[in-house]
Amino acid sequence: MRAVLFRKMFHGRNKNKEASIQMDTQPEREQAVKRAQRTGIKLFLTLPILSWALYDFANTIFSSNIVTIFFPFYLQEAVGENASMNQVASTFISYSNAAASFLLVIFTPLFGVLIDRTGRKKKYIGLFTMICVLCTILMGVFAGASFQKDIYGLPLSLILVVVMFVTAKFFYHSSLVFYDTILADLGTKEEIPLLSGFGIAIGYIGTLAGLTVYLLVGNQDFHRAFIPSALLFLLFSLPYLLFTKEKRKPEPKEKKSFFSGYREIVQTFKDIRLYKPVFLFMIAYFFLNDALATAIAMMAVYSKTVIGFTTGQFVLLYLVSTVSSIIGSFLLGFVTKKIGAKHAVSLVAAIMITALTIGACTTSTVLFWIAGSLFGISLGGTWVASRTLIIELTPEHKRGEFFGLFALSGKISSIFGPVLYGSITLLFRDLGNMASRMAFGSLVLLAAIGLIIHQNVKAKA
Repeated sequence: MRAVLFRKMFHGRNKNKEASIQMDTQPEREQAVKRAQRTGIKLFLTLPILSWALYDFANTIFSSNIVTIFFPFYLQEAVGENASMNQVASTFISYSNAAASFLLVIFTPLFGVLIDRTGRKKKYIGLFTMICVLCTILMGVFAGASFQKDIYGLPLSLILVVVMFVTAKFFYHSSLVFYDTILADLGTKEEIPLLSGFGIAIGYIGTLAGLTVYLLVGNQDFHRAFIPSALLFLLFSLPYLLFTKEKRKPEPKEKKSFFSGYREIVQTFKDIRLYKPVFLFMIAYFFLNDALATAIAMMAVYSKTVIGFTTGQFVLLYLVSTVSSIIGSFLLGFVTKKIGAKHAVSLVAAIMITALTIGACTTSTVLFWIAGSLFGISLGGTWVASRTLIIELTPEHKRGEFFGLFALSGKISSIFGPVLYGSITLLFRDLGNMASRMAFGSLVLLAAIGLIIHQNVKAKA
């Protein structure tokens, strides 16, 4: 009797254990089934992926409207009075971007370690987004204010706008360190190139939406674009911040000092022999991103002062370039899947060099239109191919840290490139527009160096 009772109890425990195992594995099984069913358009129409892509839509509005278009136009309007002062305005723009990048160099290593240690990404994306939005709003407030005070001969309002821009750009790029690592959690290895391309394509559609602000601004008083751009950034970031749940990992038992992140980064550099392909690509990416980021920051003023575009013509050129970016990013997702991430990076680098060479040498507006379109294709394709290659080359347990390192590499280059560009325009300002052509030509050299180094990267099979 006792034996029978014992067997019943044992059998019951086994059934409970089996039920528990089934309950534990059921979400994973359901997730696997759902992923298996995601084919074609269904792959992109899930709430997590759409919300993630919409944040790309939102942050690209800030990047295009503030960094690329209206802040440079505002500085040219406030500083540029002739060909020589236009070069000074270019120097202002370059050095402002370099200052933001300098802050990123200091903090980016900590962000990567923070991701690996806590797994909390959404929290910091939300915090940094709100700070960026606030600072951008203050740019509009200060630019429209009348302060009866100068500092070193510069209006106080101008200085405050520049400070707010540097702060806003810093927190904008800080959010992207966390945002980029989310891609690895959204799909399988085969799906990641397609999702990356989709997200970036949606991001560039955000650029088109952001350009509607131009209708409110016109050809002067460009500071009026700051507040509407900030509000659009906030509006389209809300779906991600409100409707997504992030994949969390348990808090570590051992609590380390926040600044111990620097020691971990140093240790990662000491382990370079273990991750040689990753670090080699990081060096190549340094030069490629150097050329890319500097061209983005300077193209608005360059097209107006050197090529002779009006504000409206540049906005139209930017529109065409954005459409090219959308096409390039989406197609490069499939190209990357077909030929591999390494070869895809080489392809977009070659296109970038072609575009920059035309831009530096041409006096024809038609050729500059072609250069803008080619640059758009390379711009969209670069993010797709590089993000995918980083994921392929990095071990999962170090991925957040490596994304932080790549952001660090990109931000160091974002100091070097603008400082180089701004220094050339400042030193040779008496040459007028020739100084800008010389500065733009230096970007061709940087991109070519990046492509040469990239050829030595050994991608994983």
